[in-house]
Amino acid sequence: KINFYWVDERCVPPGSPDSNFGNAYNFLFWKIKLSPSNIYRIKGEDNPAEEAERYSFLVKSNLPQVNNLPVFDIILLGIGEDGHTASIFPGQLDVFRSEKIYEVTVSPYTGQNRITMTGNVINNADNIYFLVNGKQKAKVVGEILTGSESSKRYAAANVNPVRGVLEWYLDKDAAGNIKAG
Repeated sequence: KINFYWVDERCVPPGSPDSNFGNAYNFLFWKIKLSPSNIYRIKGEDNPAEEAERYSFLVKSNLPQVNNLPVFDIILLGIGEDGHTASIFPGQLDVFRSEKIYEVTVSPYTGQNRITMTGNVINNADNIYFLVNGKQKAKVVGEILTGSESSKRYAAANVNPVRGVLEWYLDKDAAGNIKAG
């Protein structure tokens, strides 16, 4: 049985072109005939603080726990040009380190509220996969994967599973700043 949960969501209705759920539904879920009972979306149209609490409770109730945190089998992440992952942006590492399961953040670029999984939950997963494409992300990916000290300011650089596996899947452009050897 496969269940889908969200790492993050913009606080918009599911029909918005900005909705992570809406995009997943339009490009994937309707094609695979997945039962709606296997999809647990963040309700971006609801009050952000209340929804973060509701979704945290749902996730904690439905998933096994290790270290009093839910354990996901697989978490898929992307990365922004600024090194953000989930909806944890530069200057928001306090959200990454939060003891909560989900938090409300604000995009520094749009001022839009978002609901995001925190870093402690991300790092508690069994498997974490970064899927990254585009040359505009090569600089930040290169910094993170070479372990540069300056990369620690990026949320994505702080993804380090407690006991699980971390893998990066990059296209040629995103891998452009990684030196062999």
